[in-house]
Amino acid sequence: MTIAQVLPILLAIFIISTIYASVGQAGASGFIAVMALFGLAATVIKPTALILNVLVSLVVMWQFRRAGFLSWKKLWPFAITSVPLAFIGGYVTLASNIFNGVLGSLLLIASLPLLLRHPQPEQGSTPPSIPLALLTGSVIGLLSGLTGMGGGILLAPMLIYCRWYDARTIAGISGAFIFLNSIVALLGLFFAGQRLPMHWVLYALAAVSGGFIGARLGSRYISVPVIHRLLGAILLLGYLTPKTKHVTKRSLRGATTGSYITRLYGRCSCQ
Repeated sequence: MTIAQVLPILLAIFIISTIYASVGQAGASGFIAVMALFGLAATVIKPTALILNVLVSLVVMWQFRRAGFLSWKKLWPFAITSVPLAFIGGYVTLASNIFNGVLGSLLLIASLPLLLRHPQPEQGSTPPSIPLALLTGSVIGLLSGLTGMGGGILLAPMLIYCRWYDARTIAGISGAFIFLNSIVALLGLFFAGQRLPMHWVLYALAAVSGGFIGARLGSRYISVPVIHRLLGAILLLGYLTPKTKHVTKRSLRGATTGSYITRLYGRCSCQ
């Protein structure tokens, strides 16, 4: 790809990382959707999404830690089981039809709690039991490694919906959770023989710049419920919007459902 072709991708990555970082997310689902829309192959999308996740989540973790919203005591029960399973998931490459279904389903699942939960004043929270937190971390860690997502987009809605912690603490926990899972899943990918694609440094600069701005705003200024609704709407729109762009015969191979996301990922995962 030429620099002129890369520029729109860089702008999209910057915007996505700014929005996601404001609520403690790194933006993998958005990065994946953008790269698939521009026709990048799954072999490019997965490692790129993971390296961007590592960098943005590092910025998010730092910003929310500085603001006092990252508690390692609350993080470790989720992280200790998620990390090894994220490594296993990063090592495994799913068949295109399975990749399509898993990724589309995760985007839909992630959107519903964000959209359906009514905004409420902050109330008292009840932390989960250690076994429940360990189980939650293990499932989300495996899914994050398999799909190239950091897992925070699934963890945060669950923590919010279950009222396990307050909103900004959840954002801090999510950022650290994403960082740990993404870096381990990336190592698993490297062990499987994959390498970082061309232009990844440019993508990283755009993502880190947006992540710094978003995390700064989210940790101190932006209304978290508003951003949650926005993220939920973006994810749901990506899943439901009919595909209108012309799709070649090659890109249709492996796309088995009528939803926008599964067809879109059929395009990038059938190489």
